[in-house]
Amino acid sequence: MKVRKLIDSFNYAIDGIIYTLKTQRNMRIHFTMAVIVLFLSLFFDLSKLEILILFFTIALVVIAEMINTSIEASIDLITDQYHELAKIAKNVAAGAVLIAALNAVVVAYIIFFDKFNRITDMVLHKVRKMPIHITFISLLITILVVISIKAYTGKGTPLRGGMPSGHTAIAFSILTSIAFISENTLTISLCLLMSILVGQSRIETGIHNFFQVIMGAILGIFITVFIFQIIY
Repeated sequence: MKVRKLIDSFNYAIDGIIYTLKTQRNMRIHFTMAVIVLFLSLFFDLSKLEILILFFTIALVVIAEMINTSIEASIDLITDQYHELAKIAKNVAAGAVLIAALNAVVVAYIIFFDKFNRITDMVLHKVRKMPIHITFISLLITILVVISIKAYTGKGTPLRGGMPSGHTAIAFSILTSIAFISENTLTISLCLLMSILVGQSRIETGIHNFFQVIMGAILGIFITVFIFQIIY
């Protein structure tokens, strides 16, 4: 009998968690972030103390959200009329959740910042040692994306006019590749100047407007960064 009551207690507790997940958007966000953080923790050499703090921080946020939900449900059960004390109770409970969430952000920053920093340095170092053909792959993909967008929008030709500016996209793709490969600040600065001049010339000749040139620059940078840092 006692075992049955214990099992029922666990079931009621799980039902409470499931209810909170189903009805509270913030709880779903907390759970998603918890899964992401725990997954990332597998790839870092965390100490036992760091893992313990991570678990406690996640539990604190979840517990705070569940208490907030229970307080809101209790108040709604008692009254459906506006009351200043009901408002205070709900606001204080929501404030507790906010403090727990901010604490989680601080803990994540302290635990992961240095480790992310080291990985970023390693990635950049590795990228600078990569074969030069990656640059040409980036350029080719940029050109294909530009042509696809122009075909979809039905404006301009692959080499003239339309959204986005293909010349600007290619120029900034080259600039981004050089920024990754070269360690020479002067070289990167000169390439940046040339890329800006390419974009400015497209505006001056009336082939593209300012927005099309900006979108071309963003597209060229984004695709190249994606290939260099994510895919490879």
